Amino acid sequence: MTDDARALPTPCVVVLVGPGASGKTTWADAHFPAGAVVSSDRLRALVGVAEDDLEASTDAFALLEEVVARRLARKLTTVIDTLGLDAERRRGWLALARALGLPCYAVAFDVPAKECRERNRQRTKRIPAAALTAQLRSWPAVRDQLAGEGFDGVLRPARIRAVPEAFTRAPAAAERQRQDPSRLRFGLQLATFDWPGGNPALRQRLTEIAQAAEAAGFDALYVMDHFRQIPQLGRAWDAMLESYTTLAFLAGVTSRIRLGTLVTGVTYRNVGHLGKIIATLDVLSGGRAVCGLGLGWFEAEHRAYGWSFPPVAERYAWLEEALQVLPLVWGKGAPAFRGEHVKITEALSYPRPLQERIPIILGGSGERRTLRLAAQYADACNVFGDAETVRHKAEVLRAHCVDLSRDPAEVAVTQLSTVLIGTDDEQVWRLIEEHRPRRQDPARFAAAVNAGTITDQVGRFRELAEAGASEVMVRLPNLVDATALEPMADVIKSFR
Repeated sequence: MTDDARALPTPCVVVLVGPGASGKTTWADAHFPAGAVVSSDRLRALVGVAEDDLEASTDAFALLEEVVARRLARKLTTVIDTLGLDAERRRGWLALARALGLPCYAVAFDVPAKECRERNRQRTKRIPAAALTAQLRSWPAVRDQLAGEGFDGVLRPARIRAVPEAFTRAPAAAERQRQDPSRLRFGLQLATFDWPGGNPALRQRLTEIAQAAEAAGFDALYVMDHFRQIPQLGRAWDAMLESYTTLAFLAGVTSRIRLGTLVTGVTYRNVGHLGKIIATLDVLSGGRAVCGLGLGWFEAEHRAYGWSFPPVAERYAWLEEALQVLPLVWGKGAPAFRGEHVKITEALSYPRPLQERIPIILGGSGERRTLRLAAQYADACNVFGDAETVRHKAEVLRAHCVDLSRDPAEVAVTQLSTVLIGTDDEQVWRLIEEHRPRRQDPARFAAAVNAGTITDQVGRFRELAEAGASEVMVRLPNLVDATALEPMADVIKSFR
């Protein structure tokens, strides 16, 4: 299937409606995984002797209703493959979908009667002629009723793709990008290092990935500032490189790409020392350092390393003082700073950074405090979420800037997300099956990692750009070697 197919959000409910021999089962099998299709014929074979065992119909439909109800309760994409000619049954499925917050579509198989009869004659086990005639006679009235029954759409049996919600508008957005290109910067976050070959191969593989990212057009490389792997991505004993040592190494094997953390926990280091580290990185990288800064949230990591983990209010105060001190460390002279938490007699760093101002990206989406701190002190904020979320955060940030008499154009909005990208639908689904947790529904995993094709990703990033993002940072869960970056190179070219 190609990206010009109709995109349906997953999970969703799809009700097939049409007379016998109109091609419903063939179409469903071509467009959806076998496990998503609940077929009355196949259930007849399960509770009876064969798919054409009409005496098993009552039991088969009872089982169908039970399976549909249980799948919808688990928010799984479900294709209901029956005749669909019974209005009461359709209303029941639609009501159940509505109650569970799932979109529900009907697919109308409006096939000429002559064609249905010809297909039926070619079957090994035919539908009784009288039964098929009755279905064909009732079909026009059913077809005309569908539009008024409340479905989210009544579709023709054309190409359909079940995609994460984020990609339902992607084709139109990708076309806007093709017609009227918008510029967007791209950053690559390196968050896991359990790569083939283990520790002996890590240095070479990191070099290859960093150089491939630069060649692919990425504008920045980011690492997490953690000392052991976070639970969202792995186990405590999985490989995790120290952030600033890694950035210094990356400075030596790249030449253009900017380098920073997403983001440095303010609780991990003396702020003056942090300023010196980043100034050194800027000098040795040729002026490519970026300072990501945040509250620090991983309490277990703090406890394990013996660092204090103050209450959130105290960490906010600490963060604000760090935002004030770091530009002093990087600036001229050696001014003193005496805050409640940060006390420096001489804020200096020689050699001074090559950049006149090292950009500060403040991580976090909190509207009352974090975005206000970004508006007051930072050069950018870094947020999560879809285009609508980014648009809202950008509006909040702008309001804070206006309130603080700062030009909103001085504070950029950046967005971080996980991206699983393939060249086509088949590769995307192979990647989903390869990387999803064993017990997780493929559709739910696909939504969590924004799994989609190159066109899907171009459309999604265009929407983020339209929402106000000037840079998007991506984590690629399949990044084990340089080949995983090739599809992203095609995406990035669309924004140049």
